[in-house]
Amino acid sequence: MPANLLPMIRKPQTLVIKIGSNVLTLDDGSPDMERMRNLVDQMAFLLEKGLRVVLVTSGAVAFGRKSQSLATKTDAVSRKQVWAAIGQIALIRAYQELFAQKGHPIAQLMVTKEDFRDRTHYLNMKNCLDGLLKNQVVPVINENDAVAVTELMFTDNDELAGLVAAMIDADSLILLTNVDGIYKGHPSDPESELITHVGQKMPDLSQYIATQTSAFGRGGMLTKMSMAKKSADLGIEVWIANGKKDAVLIDFFRQELRCTYFEPGKSKHNHKKWIAHSDTYSKGEVVINEGAKRALLSDKITSLLPIGIQSINGDFLKGDIVRILDSEGKRIGLGKAEYGAETARDKIGLSGQRPLIHYDYLYISESN
Repeated sequence: MPANLLPMIRKPQTLVIKIGSNVLTLDDGSPDMERMRNLVDQMAFLLEKGLRVVLVTSGAVAFGRKSQSLATKTDAVSRKQVWAAIGQIALIRAYQELFAQKGHPIAQLMVTKEDFRDRTHYLNMKNCLDGLLKNQVVPVINENDAVAVTELMFTDNDELAGLVAAMIDADSLILLTNVDGIYKGHPSDPESELITHVGQKMPDLSQYIATQTSAFGRGGMLTKMSMAKKSADLGIEVWIANGKKDAVLIDFFRQELRCTYFEPGKSKHNHKKWIAHSDTYSKGEVVINEGAKRALLSDKITSLLPIGIQSINGDFLKGDIVRILDSEGKRIGLGKAEYGAETARDKIGLSGQRPLIHYDYLYISESN
């Protein structure tokens, strides 16, 4: 095997595939139906090899733009909402027809970030996805751009794909974009080196990544890297690969894919996976001292006790998600509060107290 091609650490069983807008669109922004057909053919190949596949797809706005022109005075937000609402019908119909030709039924799920906030709602969605997969139905998921408001929008579908992968305990996640992965330089520069392997202890790669977003989507490589790193921290293998290549998923299955691969850490319990993606919903902050920081970052099973707390910010209640910060304000992790902020303030610095955050409901960022 060539040196720049990576062997898989383990055979994938449940795979979340995210297809970005730039993969599914032509240069003029119209839908690339041949590319969509090619990718569906490859997903059918994976299904027939026994993999469970969940598809997170962009493309609704492109389909809407193709089928409906809008008045020039339509503002940008309304324009996107209208095109997304119109285009989602055509997008899912195209997927349904293409998968049906290969003998595979699909189901559509439209979600917003709000759907993941409540643990009960989260588990209901997980049960739905588990049921579809058990019955050999391919879930096709997209953000409901027609109703999502800015503060409750996913960064892009990479974030949604990472959250879905964590929710269903997927072992593998592949983010398809229009380049081979993360480069040490601009991807169009022939001298740029492709970073093929990102280990758990590797330094931050953001220095190599330009911050611009794609022409037809909200996200860019920086958000892909961030989500890939978080997913890998949770025990999920991640690939960032070029969806414009005709055999990208076949090469993935055959362990011949030229891409950027993120090595997974130890798999986390599903409750921790939910907490790891709950930063947006946090209701307060807990600032801890150096002793507590060392304990939480160690390999030992450790809960956050009041004796290690310096201060409490916010008015969270029992069951709310809170951020954990060190004395310099750096985020250490997230956790579910065992009691409210008022009680927690009364216990600051005291020994012999119940944990504010129990280990079972504590997520510490592996990058720390």
